[in-house]
Amino acid sequence: MSSSNPPKWWSLRSLPSLFISDLHLMPERPDVARAFHGFLQGKALEAESLYILGDFFEYWIGDDAMDSFHLEIAEALLRYTSTGRHVFFMPGNRDFLVGKAFCRKTGATWLDDPTLVTLDETPILLMHGDSLCTLDTGYLRFRRIVRNPLIQWLFNHLPLRARKRIAEKLRTKSRDAGSAKPLTIMDVTPEAVSDIMQAHQTLTLVHGHTHRPATHAVQLDDIPAQRIVLGDWDKDGWYLEFNKGHFNLAHFPIPSL
Repeated sequence: MSSSNPPKWWSLRSLPSLFISDLHLMPERPDVARAFHGFLQGKALEAESLYILGDFFEYWIGDDAMDSFHLEIAEALLRYTSTGRHVFFMPGNRDFLVGKAFCRKTGATWLDDPTLVTLDETPILLMHGDSLCTLDTGYLRFRRIVRNPLIQWLFNHLPLRARKRIAEKLRTKSRDAGSAKPLTIMDVTPEAVSDIMQAHQTLTLVHGHTHRPATHAVQLDDIPAQRIVLGDWDKDGWYLEFNKGHFNLAHFPIPSL
């Protein structure tokens, strides 16, 4: 992990800003990778800041395991940040092992989960979203284990071949477990949402993870608030734009190759 984490409160004047998550980039989906390259060269150039809120990659087994596919993505991000624009990266449950080497290669700034930012005098809480799924107690136990710094250090010092085997087994287990769980268990709980928003004194929460893009009304002590869920990139690419105090959740088709 990056050793120089930014403060919990970022004050940025840059507008517009874009938010994306859950691209699950992998060589097996060249259509999604191409769509992201097009996004960087198109819509993202209209913004000053791009926030990536987790599961950017389908999986990550260490910065030292970057192959040509990952390096191509990193080089595209570096070209983007080299224009003076900002990229902020928050890890997800699939790519929580992304570290400082990736940030150096891309010019990205690391964000803790959660992080509170203020844009155009609007406090916005950013999260990946998996920690809000409090009914999925089995996953949360697993999350606490794999996020332990000692466990991560041990994993990163395994031979590359062993790490790949473990990652593939975990992907298969996650896929099988997800198909067997009720949708309610895999979604966020209202109590977790209200608790985290009240703790950070914000009326806007932006997160991904659930693959259910929508804007939800939230009541915080009778004060209207909102939770904006980013979409995953599959048949469509999803992004959230914040410009002049307004949010716009949008998507575009991803052509198959």
